[in-house]
Amino acid sequence: QVQLVESGGGLVQPGGSLRLSCAASGSIFSINAMGWYRQAPGKQRELVAGISTSGSTNLADSVKGRFTISRDNAKNTVYLRMNSLKPEDTAVYYCHADVATTRWGPLYNYWGQGTQVTVSS
Repeated sequence: QVQLVESGGGLVQPGGSLRLSCAASGSIFSINAMGWYRQAPGKQRELVAGISTSGSTNLADSVKGRFTISRDNAKNTVYLRMNSLKPEDTAVYYCHADVATTRWGPLYNYWGQGTQVTVSS
């Protein structure tokens, strides 16, 4: 069993910053890609940012220049630094990881429980 636990969400004013963290624990042999998704009320879940094991990143156009994704492989943790936040960034943010639980086994998708980010004055 693998768990992803997110932290760092909250209420922030427009223009403010937040840093989200997501720590993976449990029966982990290795972690491949990790990422952050978000889902606003009435909208589909969308990819915000992804990062490979080697550190290659991809970001949604709507957050480029404002958000940064990083990871600490030794801690099985991924971070999302969010600057210059806008009201349209308001959503529940979910952590995702592709995890191998054994050396030769397949990768499984795991999700965190979500953390609310609200950008409002």
